Amino acid sequence: MWNEAMLRLLLRGIGETFYMTLGSTLFAYIIGLPLGLLLVICAPDGLAPKAILYKTLDIIVNITRSIPFLVLMISVIPFTRAVVGTSIGSTAAIVPLVLSAAPFVARLVESSIREVDPGVVEAAQSMGASTLQIICKVLLPEARPSLYSGCAIAITTILGYSAMAGAVGGGGLGNIAISYGYNRYQSDIMLVTVILLILIVQLFQEIGSRASRKTDKRK
Repeated sequence: MWNEAMLRLLLRGIGETFYMTLGSTLFAYIIGLPLGLLLVICAPDGLAPKAILYKTLDIIVNITRSIPFLVLMISVIPFTRAVVGTSIGSTAAIVPLVLSAAPFVARLVESSIREVDPGVVEAAQSMGASTLQIICKVLLPEARPSLYSGCAIAITTILGYSAMAGAVGGGGLGNIAISYGYNRYQSDIMLVTVILLILIVQLFQEIGSRASRKTDKRK
């Protein structure tokens, strides 16, 4: 039944969904951005090739990405409880969301950096730029349009994971959809939560697309 309490519940669910999605994205990029840069820099054709480090990071990223999110979320419950003191709720869901999204972000960053014109990098090297200078003043600025597009993809992916987190008490719109729409057979609530999730996805995608277009020097 639709009443003020249900509207407050939905508003709280929207807030929790934004909290989980944006918080997880932030921490995933704190881990994934430098990891993606290392995968490019330490690659056999990179600026500072380090075969052992590259192979180790590559294997870790591949293994982590291959674990289904729900399996990962359940398997890291002890770690989640140790980090945040609980295994349920929106804050607890951020831990497995970050663990799942960080390697995905690393691959997105790696792909974006590899799109940079090698000629620009060679020009910077010929002028005596250090590896750090090339990263900060060439690779990241040149890859910004692709990085913004990748960020939009990462956010929408994490949003989907956050909805799945509702299956095990993660909070947010996913939890409302399962608790009320599925368990209580309230199809109208299920429909509303789905529509809200679609609108949030469109919002993040539009922001990412606009940021990408604005920073694209080719346009």
